Amino acid sequence: MAPKSKFSTSRERATNPLVWCGAIICTILTIAVIIGGIVTFIGYLVIHPRVLYVSVMDAHLDHIQIDYEGILEIQVTILIRAQNGNEKAHASFSDSSYSLSLNREVVAQLVAPPFEVGKNSSVDFNYVVPSSPIPLRPDQVEDVDAGLKKDLIIFDLKGSSRVRWRIGSLGSVRYLCRLDCQLRFHPLNGTYIPSRCSSKAK
Repeated sequence: MAPKSKFSTSRERATNPLVWCGAIICTILTIAVIIGGIVTFIGYLVIHPRVLYVSVMDAHLDHIQIDYEGILEIQVTILIRAQNGNEKAHASFSDSSYSLSLNREVVAQLVAPPFEVGKNSSVDFNYVVPSSPIPLRPDQVEDVDAGLKKDLIIFDLKGSSRVRWRIGSLGSVRYLCRLDCQLRFHPLNGTYIPSRCSSKAK
């Protein structure tokens, strides 16, 4: 006689209710994620967001002088623009701070309080930056003297601003706008040599 099987048939096994609940929940979550992705994509197409940026629009070297003791005095005017190219989103800028350096020596700090930029608009900051008398090392004095003789003085401008803007009802976007560029001047007449100086989002 053949032995009886100890395994139960599929009809005798009942699916655990917890398994059914888990499957239903996973299905609902999957559908929600798909719908959320579709809504976000449609919102992006409708709003078509653009990255905000800050850039140097103009500048002028108002004054530069170095005495026989190696003490440097300068004054620079710098026009920085915060641009919001989005037609359907306001933007806010905060923690805006930029350092101006000459031959690796920080000569001035440019700061701005928190501010708002409207839709498809911009805000300009006209910084007039006088420095306190700055003692230079002998090698720095030589570099500045050489620049004056060549009629070319180069400053480094570095800093950042925190940006936040809302994409309609889809939420907000935050990132950091960084500036890192050189500003070139003819010291004989103070004119700015135009060059690209715009922020990079990070």
